[in-house]
This record gives sequence, structure tokens and C-alpha cells, in this order.
Amino acid sequence: MNAEILNTQIELENDRVKLIPFGSYRNQELKEIIFDDVIWKYMGMCIRTELDFESYLTSTLNAQKNGICYPFLIIDKSSGRIAGSSRYGYLNIASEKCEIGWTWYGKDFQGTGLNKACKYELLKFGFESVGFRRIQFSADQENIRSQKAIEKLGATKEGVFRNNYIDSEGKSRNDVYYSIIKEDWNYLKKERFKEFKKSPVVNNGHK
Repeated sequence: MNAEILNTQIELENDRVKLIPFGSYRNQELKEIIFDDVIWKYMGMCIRTELDFESYLTSTLNAQKNGICYPFLIIDKSSGRIAGSSRYGYLNIASEKCEIGWTWYGKDFQGTGLNKACKYELLKFGFESVGFRRIQFSADQENIRSQKAIEKLGATKEGVFRNNYIDSEGKSRNDVYYSIIKEDWNYLKKERFKEFKKSPVVNNGHK
């Protein structure tokens, strides 16, 4: 496994989407789309104020600094706008696994196919460049839309984790878990993501 690559500035790109490190100055552009309660309904948090936004930036970057995650900004290439964010989370180098999640999009970018293009890049880089053996996904049990999006990727449903997290109102929530493992990837790449061309990967030096 090439864990050191997670200490570099990673950029991923195909014809539809570009992902750049969350630490980019462009993270301020998230303010144009982030203040929408619908986005955060199943995320266990709410971002309504400037203070909430700054706290979100700080906590995300601190989690990256502590080796917990590698977050990205998502750019919609058709408009050049920042469309949302996603990340490799729960990084477990010893077990060569992670979770792709904490993904959200502004309302203008939802249901546009951007998510599939984004997940393709994250899966491809995760399995082929980092060398993960397992990449998992999770969605709130009531978030049927997210579950369907994960299932479209070809992920295997593994079960429900009861009382898996506590939301911003102090309520316990259940999550549905899915996974893709390295043995699945070549087949899924051909069958589920065949519309994507070979994608360039750019690493612009070390942090």
C-alpha cells in the first residue's frame, strides 16, 4: 500500500469533474452553496451561520492534519464552480481500508451525474494508486436517495449499524453500510463506470 501518497497534494480529474485538496483557497466558495438545511438533514450537523462554516472548515482540516481523513473540493467542470465536497475518511492504514463519504453537493449539482463521476475518481485512485483493499460507504437508514446512489456504484450492502451516530439534536441514528473491495474493482470499473475515459492523476508535490 502506498500510504505516503496521502501526504501529497492530490488532484483527480475526468471529463465531468475535478477534485482538488480541501485546503485550497477555493474552499471559501463553498459559502455560495453550503447554507441549505436540506443538505445536512442526514449528516448529523447543520451549517447555518458564518461561525458554523468556519467551524466546518477548521474541523475538516484538523481531521486531515491528524491523519483521520483526506478531504477534497469537488469542481463541476462544465461550469467551473465548486459543487461540494467529499473525502476519504476513517483512514486505517494498518488494515488498508477507508470510507468514502461526508459527501455533499449544492442543490444545483444534485442529480446531475456529478456524484458518479466523483466516486469513480475516488475509487480508481483509492484502489489503483493508494492500494486500499476495502472501501466502504454508509448512509442514514432513512436516506433512501443516498442508498440508491451507493447501490448504483455496484457496492455490496452489508447491513445496518444501529445507533451508529448521534445527530445534532441528540438523537441516535442508524446507518446502512456498503463496501467495494479490491477484488470487485476491475469488474465494476468496466461495467459501472465504462463511460469515463482514462483519467489523469496529478500530484503537485508534498505538503
